[in-house]
Amino acid sequence: MPLDGITLASVVHELSAAIKGGRIDKITQPEPDEVIINIRAGGANHKLLITANSGAPRLGLTTQAKTSPLKAPMFCMVLRKHLTSGRIMDIVQPEFERIVELHIEALDEMGDKSAKILLIEIMGKHSNMMLLDASRKILDSVKHVSLSVSAVRPILPGMAYTRPPSPDKHNPLGVTTQEGFFAVVCAGNLKVQQALYQRLNGISPVMATELCVRANVTCDTFMNDLTLNDKAQLYSVFSHTMAQVAGGEFCPCIYWDAQGRAADIAALPMQFFAHHTAEKYDSPSAMLEAFYARRDEAYRISQKTVDMRKLISTLLERCRKKAFAHERTLEEVKSRDTLRIKGELLTAYLYMVEKGATIFTATNFYDNTQVEITLDPNLTPAENAQRYFKLYNKQKRAFAALQEQMQKNQDDLTYLESVATAMETITDEADIAEVRAELASQGFAKRQTSSKNKKAPQAAKPLRYTSADGFEIYIGKNNTQNDNLTQRFAAPHDIWLHTKDIPGSHVIVVTGGKVPPHSTILEAANLAAYHSKARASAQVPVDYVARKHVKKPNGAKPGFVIYDSHKTVYVTPQETGL
Repeated sequence: MPLDGITLASVVHELSAAIKGGRIDKITQPEPDEVIINIRAGGANHKLLITANSGAPRLGLTTQAKTSPLKAPMFCMVLRKHLTSGRIMDIVQPEFERIVELHIEALDEMGDKSAKILLIEIMGKHSNMMLLDASRKILDSVKHVSLSVSAVRPILPGMAYTRPPSPDKHNPLGVTTQEGFFAVVCAGNLKVQQALYQRLNGISPVMATELCVRANVTCDTFMNDLTLNDKAQLYSVFSHTMAQVAGGEFCPCIYWDAQGRAADIAALPMQFFAHHTAEKYDSPSAMLEAFYARRDEAYRISQKTVDMRKLISTLLERCRKKAFAHERTLEEVKSRDTLRIKGELLTAYLYMVEKGATIFTATNFYDNTQVEITLDPNLTPAENAQRYFKLYNKQKRAFAALQEQMQKNQDDLTYLESVATAMETITDEADIAEVRAELASQGFAKRQTSSKNKKAPQAAKPLRYTSADGFEIYIGKNNTQNDNLTQRFAAPHDIWLHTKDIPGSHVIVVTGGKVPPHSTILEAANLAAYHSKARASAQVPVDYVARKHVKKPNGAKPGFVIYDSHKTVYVTPQETGL
């Protein structure tokens, strides 16, 4: 998700209002490519985060408190030398590029006022942060780029700063007429969406698509094929969008898809994401901080659960292989009754079987059909009959054992699928510890030995929502929580919900003795479907019933229950903001 020119413009607008004219108090560099600047402005203290991290380059105000290294890196020392006690005179975004310059006035070694520029280029893996003097000579950069790496644009102290090459691109804020707009975007006769982001600075492919959606123009239409009405509508949408940017009319949002993943961030309302959940923020800095904090947390949790995910995947594959082997064995023993019948026929017709015969044909007195029986000529007729009875009893015992093994394997498979679903709802350390302990209790993982000096994580808590009708709804995030909610927390007349024959969370509607309206049942059913293996499906069946009709069989695995007297509703899961 790129931090495009429009989103960056919203950050510049926010910073200009918050810290322009402010004085720099402190500079730290907690990460090799990240700087935090404390600024006193408007009677308040602000922390400006600037990072050239290749995976998350950005700048904005932050509330984070980060630990700095005991010895400041060289770039930090250079910034402190030139910028401490300096005043921020201006914040600009040149040519609507993904570049921001902080123009700072500070005192030099002689005590004279000196102009400096702290600049960040937000360009993915090529992102960089630099300090320039008044003549735009590079004093230092957080990433040095030598001539051997880039002969076109080296970045080293003492060299003159040049902007990244941006061929055939124009500043969209400088395009103020319809004729000028189409003179820019029609060059080369590209498709509309391509033309918008390839000919205009700061317009990302997603924003180019958004402009097409607003103008009701197909993205794949070639520019020269647009009608006069299409052109008028496209320019109208473009000019209105640029007027919003110039006027600072921003609405920072994170857009979430139905699977709970961030589809994109944007500084303007996006019709393109009309079917997504929009999470609005008071400022672009707050939006960026929330987005990257969640992304970093999700990454951290993902890294901490790699071993568990691998274990569960291995166990599931093992169970599926066992199920296949069981089916094959079942096919082999399904003819066991035929062996018994052959033994009975031989016993009944012993006097008719010739010694040394290899085949005997007898009439089956069960269905009056002819049965051909293979004989071992080295055995007597009675011994052949006993051989068939022994084979029958062996397969009978194998079938009985197989039924038991198949049921156990199916129980393990169902349980492990529920754990795999629970892995998708893990949000913190407590959830990880709870699922790990659950797997250990069932013999699927080794118990971890706790260190005396290691602080135990707090107990994990189920998700909690409030329906539009005011009823509290609780959702278990794993089987341990499911058991606690259903067996201990819920009252007999509370409503219990679960996806029908699909692994997922137990959901409890706390009724307080009241009868919840159907709208609350539908909201709770949506939550049950969303927190299940069928999250991405449509028309998911969800059973609901009073808690008193839900029982847990003795010895059943965590999360497993049986129930009756239930009703079923069908819902298409959607992320909810309850």
